Amino acid sequence: MKRKVKIWLIASISGLFLTHSLFAQIDKADVLGTKPASVKNEVMTAPELKDDGDSPFRQTANSKKPENKLPQVAPYSRPDAGKRLKRYINSTIGPRSLGVTAVSAGFSTVTNNPEEWGKGGAGFARRFASNLGEKAVKETAIYGLDEALKVDSGFYRSYKRDIRSKVGNAVLSTFTARTKSGKRVVGVPRIVGTYGSKIIAREAWYPERYNYKDGLKSGTISLGINTALNLFREFVLN
Repeated sequence: MKRKVKIWLIASISGLFLTHSLFAQIDKADVLGTKPASVKNEVMTAPELKDDGDSPFRQTANSKKPENKLPQVAPYSRPDAGKRLKRYINSTIGPRSLGVTAVSAGFSTVTNNPEEWGKGGAGFARRFASNLGEKAVKETAIYGLDEALKVDSGFYRSYKRDIRSKVGNAVLSTFTARTKSGKRVVGVPRIVGTYGSKIIAREAWYPERYNYKDGLKSGTISLGINTALNLFREFVLN
C-alpha cells in the first residue's frame, strides 16, 4: 500500500476515534427505539364517583382497580461474549453471509466488473474470494472495535412500530452503536470497518487502476445498502 494511503488511513481512524470521544452520547429521541428504564406506563383513571346508595356505579368491597394493560418493553441487554463471537462468525462465514457473497460475485461476473478479472468460472472464483476477503476485514474490524470500545454495533428493531420511528431507527442504526446501558453513540466500528475494508481491497488486490478513492465511494454505497437492509428488517421481517 502506498505511503500516503497508510498515512491517510491512520489519520482517518484517529479522526473517527476523536469523533467518538466528542460525541459519545447521542440524545435519544422517540425515533431511536430506546425506552428509558425509569419511564413508567401511566393509566388515566376516571374521577371517583360519589356513592349515594342508589347509583349503579357505586364501588363495592370487591371492586378492583384498573390494571395497567400497556405493553411492557424489555430494556436493552448487551449480548454475552459467546453470543457476540457467534454473531461475528455468522456474519463472516455463516450460510447466509456466504450466500450473499456468492450472489454479489455472480452479479459482478455477469456485468464483468472489474473487467480485468474476466468472465466464466475463473472470474467468479476471483470475485468470490475478493468479496469474502472484504467481508472478513470488515466484520473483524467491527467485532474488534466493538470489544475494545465496549459497544454493540448490532441491529435492534424499534420498539415503536409507527413509520417514522421505524425509518429513523433503520437509518440511525447504520451510523450508531449502543453502550452497555443501551445509549446510542457514534458507530465508529461499522464506519471504520466498512470504509477500511473497501479501501484495503482496492489498494491490495484490485487491478492497478483502482485506489483508495474508489474504496471511499464503494464504502459509502455499502453504508447505503446497510440502511436499506435495516429498512427491510423493520418493515418486512416480523
